[in-house]
Amino acid sequence: QVQLVESGGGLVQAGGSLRLSCAVSGFIASINSMGWYRQAPGKQREWIAGIGIVGTNTYADSGKGRFTISRDNAKNTVYLQMNSLKLEDTAVYYCKLDGVGMSLWGKGTLVNVSS
Repeated sequence: QVQLVESGGGLVQAGGSLRLSCAVSGFIASINSMGWYRQAPGKQREWIAGIGIVGTNTYADSGKGRFTISRDNAKNTVYLQMNSLKLEDTAVYYCKLDGVGMSLWGKGTLVNVSS
């Protein structure tokens, strides 16, 4: 059974940095893309960044210039480096995998940015 496990969240001061990890466990035949999403309290889940099969990276405006998505194929892990964090970045961050005919979500990791 394929699972996604996020880690790396925590409490950080505004202006600080965090690196989130999303580890893929289990066998999956083909991954089309992976992405990071977040959901702040009282708000809808929103897309933050994505990385495609050929490594093309895309970002929502909220993270451009501050967030970097990357992957380590050998470790089956996708990362989200977040710099210059703002109070409004506080949210639960989720990893999503899109395969052939399927999608999978992780359980999320909490990022709490304090002043």
